[in-house]
Amino acid sequence: MKRFYKGSIGLALAAAALPGCREKAHDKPNILFIMSDDHAFQAISAYGHHLNSTPNIDRIAADGMRFNKAFCTNSISAPCRAVVLTGKFSHMNGLLDNSDRFNGAQSTLPKLLRPAGYQSAIIGKWHLKSDPVGFDFWRILIDQGPYYNPDLKDSTGTHRYEGYTTTVIGDQAIGWLDNRDKNKPFLLMVHNKAPHRNWMPEPKYFGLFSKTKFPVPENFFDDYSNRGRAAKEQEMSVIKDMTINYDLKVFPREGDSITGDDKAWEGGMKRMTPAQRTEWDQYYKTITDDFYSKKLSGEALALWKYQRYMEDYLACIQSVDDQVGRLLDYLKKNGLDKNTLVVYCSDQGFYLGEHGWFDKRFMYEESFRTPLVMSFPGMIKAGTVSEALVQNIDFAPTFMQLAGLPVPDSIQGISLLSGENRKAIYYHYYEYPGVHAVKRHYGIRTDRYKLIHFYQDIDEWELYDLEKDPHEMNNLYNDPSYTVVIAELKSNLVKLQKQYQDNEALSKN
Repeated sequence: MKRFYKGSIGLALAAAALPGCREKAHDKPNILFIMSDDHAFQAISAYGHHLNSTPNIDRIAADGMRFNKAFCTNSISAPCRAVVLTGKFSHMNGLLDNSDRFNGAQSTLPKLLRPAGYQSAIIGKWHLKSDPVGFDFWRILIDQGPYYNPDLKDSTGTHRYEGYTTTVIGDQAIGWLDNRDKNKPFLLMVHNKAPHRNWMPEPKYFGLFSKTKFPVPENFFDDYSNRGRAAKEQEMSVIKDMTINYDLKVFPREGDSITGDDKAWEGGMKRMTPAQRTEWDQYYKTITDDFYSKKLSGEALALWKYQRYMEDYLACIQSVDDQVGRLLDYLKKNGLDKNTLVVYCSDQGFYLGEHGWFDKRFMYEESFRTPLVMSFPGMIKAGTVSEALVQNIDFAPTFMQLAGLPVPDSIQGISLLSGENRKAIYYHYYEYPGVHAVKRHYGIRTDRYKLIHFYQDIDEWELYDLEKDPHEMNNLYNDPSYTVVIAELKSNLVKLQKQYQDNEALSKN
């Protein structure tokens, strides 16, 4: 049987070798798709950044493939989810930003897999305003969902489930696997809320990283010199925009000049049981008392905020990794591991202090690039690494080809089984004006270069040579030695915009 492999075309697998070509429907491969929210590739130990340990996510990479150049098409939550469901860019599926409502009448992955006999379910974060359509089963969080004792909505109504939300989602996923039709192949989409802001850890992981001193990114104190207005005018700075109370869990006290008396931090805690609240208060009171005793300011305060951010963010990921492990163990225990494609990814990337930021949205690498690992014993060679340029529009066609189905022309992604290797990828972000004030922009990325156009209230271009400047600190757009490179990138950018029918962007060039 042919396998994925590392090489000039990145990955390939012959469709003729797929289990989906067998006669019996229940012999078709199952698909377990696990997606977290805002999980930076830097925070998966398989990627070698040494910030934390994610042994269960790493199991997927060790047993299969790690993608080093996986990217999203629009780095924000709801649009990324719509892209995964449709295999189409935001301007084609109609969901440009988090304020839009998803049109479930359009063609989506669960509907497309149904002719091959697939039963489908989605559990966890949905965030698309409309109810899921086309799934045989759905049980979803309301909007973003809380970290504790979530309300989950399904076809029967809304019900509250006691427990830590990441664990509750794992429980629900395993419950569905237990009760599904065992004679049919399945698509199970497990969507975690974590590690979305405001990073509220599970009690068992309180203090897990409290004694860890995280290395500060070398551009944490970036002054954005030789960058344009977009980088300078954003509102996602750890130093300026990350709150001491809501984000970092210091209990506010009235009249305090640093924390103020903001009560937004209490929202998620009002859902807690008395026992949960007692554990929470005991742990964060110690942090609160320590913070006030230090009387920090300036650089010392900035570095303290970064360390606190990392502690809670990474602790949330630890619970995600636990539930990945539960699902992998379930597959193995029930004899499903040999015929199930397992995918772990994030809706987009996230900043862990790079450029001094948290959040996402920009086309710069940390938010544009996503973690992606997948395994399928017997079909994906263990320990394989791909350097191919792939995007979240590629999931739908990949799963369809795996199921032995033709891919509709309306899908804009490329099946990862096709062996086709992109030379460039396209990006377009829309949510401005909006939270975090990241300006609208689109752009093209090749293996070496990235060209970005910020538009609407500005008209600025940025060029980065990723080989010489991987941290994107030096905008080369006005460097005359790159004139030929820019011309070629702009030409290819127009080709991609025409290919993907992004007429609005074409009018902005």
